[in-house]
Amino acid sequence: MNDTFTEIADKCHQCFEALHNARENALKQARLLTRLSAHAIRAVHRKENKLVQKLLKEAREITEQLKKDLKLYPSLYYSGYTQDAIKEYAEAQLTYHLIEDLPLPMPEQLGIEHATYLRGLAETIGELRRKCLDILRHGYSQDAERLLSLMDEIYSLLVTMDFPDAITRGLRRQTDLVRGMIERTRADLTLSLREERLQKSLRSLEEQLPPKS
Repeated sequence: MNDTFTEIADKCHQCFEALHNARENALKQARLLTRLSAHAIRAVHRKENKLVQKLLKEAREITEQLKKDLKLYPSLYYSGYTQDAIKEYAEAQLTYHLIEDLPLPMPEQLGIEHATYLRGLAETIGELRRKCLDILRHGYSQDAERLLSLMDEIYSLLVTMDFPDAITRGLRRQTDLVRGMIERTRADLTLSLREERLQKSLRSLEEQLPPKS
C-alpha cells in the first residue's frame, strides 16, 4: 500500500474509531436515561415527588450531556435510539407536570427537539389514562375529569401537526393511538359517574324508607 492509501486508511480508522466510541457511550447513556425516566414515571404514580424530582434532575443531566457529547456527531444525536431515550425523558417530565397540575415546560426549557417533545407528550396519554383508572378505583373524582380534559387538549394539539413523518418522526401514528385511549377513558369515566349516581340514589331511597319493624 503506497503512502497515499496508507494516509487515507489511517484517517478513516481514526474517524471511525472516534465515531464508534461516541456511539457506544451514547448507547450507554441512552439506556440509563430510559431507565431513569421509567423510574420517575413510576414514582409519579406512587406520589413520591421528592424521588421524582431527583430522578428527573439526573435524567436532565444525561440529556444535556448527550447533546454536548454528540455535538460533533449529529447523525448519532438524531438517531433513533438517542431521540427515543430523550422522548422517554420528555414523557417523564410532562407526565409529572400534568398529573401534579403544574405549568408545562416548553421544549426549549427541556433542551430537546420539538418533534421529540411532541412524541413524549403523546406518550403521556397512556400515563394519564393509568392515573384516571387508579382514581376511579376509589370512585368518581373531579381530578379524573381534569385529566381527561388534558387528554382531549393534548389530542387537539397533536392533530394540528399535519406534517410528514420525516419531520415529526412518526407522530401521526402515535396520534391515531391516542384517540382510542381517550375514548376508552371517557367511557370508563362515564360508567364510574353513572355508578356513583346510582349508589347515591339508592342511599337516598333507603333513607326515605320507613325503618323495618
